Amino acid sequence: MTHRIIHPEGWKPAKGYANGMLGADGTLYVAGQIGWTGDQVFEAKDFIGQMEQALRNILAVVEAAGGTAADILRMTWFVTDKSTYLAHQAEIGKTYQAVLGRHFPAMTMVVVLALVEDEALLEIEATAFIQG
Repeated sequence: MTHRIIHPEGWKPAKGYANGMLGADGTLYVAGQIGWTGDQVFEAKDFIGQMEQALRNILAVVEAAGGTAADILRMTWFVTDKSTYLAHQAEIGKTYQAVLGRHFPAMTMVVVLALVEDEALLEIEATAFIQG
C-alpha cells in the first residue's frame, strides 16, 4: 500500500479532492477544512462557529485514519478577515481547546482575499502522523 484515501463515515463525497490522504509512512495530509458539516451545510455563519466546525472536521479525518488530536503536527489557517481573527483571540483559544485539547502543533495563519466556498470565513489544513 502506498497511500489510502481517508473519508469520514457519513460525510458527503468530496468532489475533486480527498479529505485526507494517509501515506504508507503514517503521514496524514488533511485537506483544507471549512466550517460546514459532513453534509456540506454551513450551520454557523460566524467566525467562531465556523472555526469550531472546521476543527471538528479535521479531528474527524484524523480519527477516521486511526489517530487522535495529539497526532496533529502542523496546521495552516487561511482566514478572510484579519481583524475578526484578532478581535476574538480569547474565544479562539477557548474553542480550540474545547475541540483539540491542550495540544498545539506548529501553526501558520495566512490572510486571504476569499475562499472557494463563498460562505466560508476560514479554511484550515493539517498534517498528522498516525503510528500503525
